[in-house]
Amino acid sequence: MLQSCQFEVKKVKLAPATLAIVIQVVALIAVLLSVIIVSHVSTVRFSLLTLVLLQSLIATTLCQLAGMAIWWRWIHAIFPLAIVGMSLWTVPNEVYLIGFLISLSVFWTTFRSQVPFFPSRPIVWQKVAELIPQNQSIRMIDIGSGLGDLSMHIAKANTNSQIEGIEIAPLPWLVSVVRAWWRGSSAQFHLGNYHELDFAQYDLVFAYLSPAAMSTLWQKAQQEMQAGSLLVSYEFEIANVPPTFTIDNGSHMPTIYVWTI
Repeated sequence: MLQSCQFEVKKVKLAPATLAIVIQVVALIAVLLSVIIVSHVSTVRFSLLTLVLLQSLIATTLCQLAGMAIWWRWIHAIFPLAIVGMSLWTVPNEVYLIGFLISLSVFWTTFRSQVPFFPSRPIVWQKVAELIPQNQSIRMIDIGSGLGDLSMHIAKANTNSQIEGIEIAPLPWLVSVVRAWWRGSSAQFHLGNYHELDFAQYDLVFAYLSPAAMSTLWQKAQQEMQAGSLLVSYEFEIANVPPTFTIDNGSHMPTIYVWTI
């Protein structure tokens, strides 16, 4: 008698950087196959620009089908064009090294954290500052504080409060520290990962991260934040968690989402 065997198929989830490499390789194979097939059935010859644009189109389409964040689509679209452009231009090697070091210091852990460098806008600084009563002293943290604009604006508007920012990328953090010192701002900036913070120490946590980071952020907020404190996110919602209220920034601006813990 034959016994039925059940096999469990485990879905392998690739890291975003690994998936991006796989997509570019698959797109390249597709382009090469297209060239081989066309060369066998006709005398048409593709120009280099056509091949590069085809690689960009296929990679971007695969990225969208894979459900990657929208900023990855821009990377896939531009990457083939950038490679060809750099190969055609005569650029000193030192320029590439400097560009690599700057990119590394800005996008320090983007591939792992899935949180790219997203600067916020003045209208956002104003709206978040309005969430803090003028006669109340609170402690606020901006996770992923970038160049420090939001933190410094709120520190200036709410002099009774303690405003902090934390940034994992070295160069933006250093810029924010220097700018705060130059302006005489009371905002404080820390270099590190916000996962290492204790959210219980803060009355307001502001985040401008990415869709990929919101679920983990909500779990940390639930575990650590005190009752009555605010979790504020610009542009990105938390899946299946309706906000307490939202703040509209205008017809062409993303929404601010606020959750009262």
